[in-house]
Amino acid sequence: MKKTIFITTILTLFMSCNKVKETTKETINKTGETVGKSATEFFDGVSDGVEKTLECEITLSSQLIEKGLKTGKYEVKSNLNNGKDNVLVLYLIFDKDIDQTLYLKAFDKKNVEIGRSKLEVTGKKGEAEYFDFQFNDRTDIESKSKISIE
Repeated sequence: MKKTIFITTILTLFMSCNKVKETTKETINKTGETVGKSATEFFDGVSDGVEKTLECEITLSSQLIEKGLKTGKYEVKSNLNNGKDNVLVLYLIFDKDIDQTLYLKAFDKKNVEIGRSKLEVTGKKGEAEYFDFQFNDRTDIESKSKISIE
C-alpha cells in the first residue's frame, strides 16, 4: 500500500513538473512574440519617420506632363565613390512615347540650386522603368530638397 501511494505521489509530482514546464514555455513564447511585435512596430515607426523626414519634392514641367510623362517612386542614394547622396533613382511612367533628354535641377530646402543632371530617356506608351540620374560628385541631395525636371 505504501508502495502504491509512493508511486502515485511520484507520478503526480512528475506530471505537475511537466505541466509547470509547459506553462512556463508557453508564457515565454507568448512574451517573446509580444516583444517581437512591439520591436517590429517600433522600428517600422522609426523607418516611416526617417522616410518622411528625407522626402524630396519632385516636379515635372508642364511640357513633360503634356508629353505623357509621370513620376512614381524615387530613392536618393549615394555614389559608392564619395558617400554623398547624389544619385536620384526615379521611376518614370510613360503615357505616350517619349525619346528625350531630361534636365534635372536640385535645390536645397532654402531653394538654393545645388546641382544639375541630364539623361536621355526613351519609353513607349504603357511602359514604366527606373532611371538613375547622376549628379556631380559634390552634390549632396539633402532632406526636403526640391528637384525640377524639364
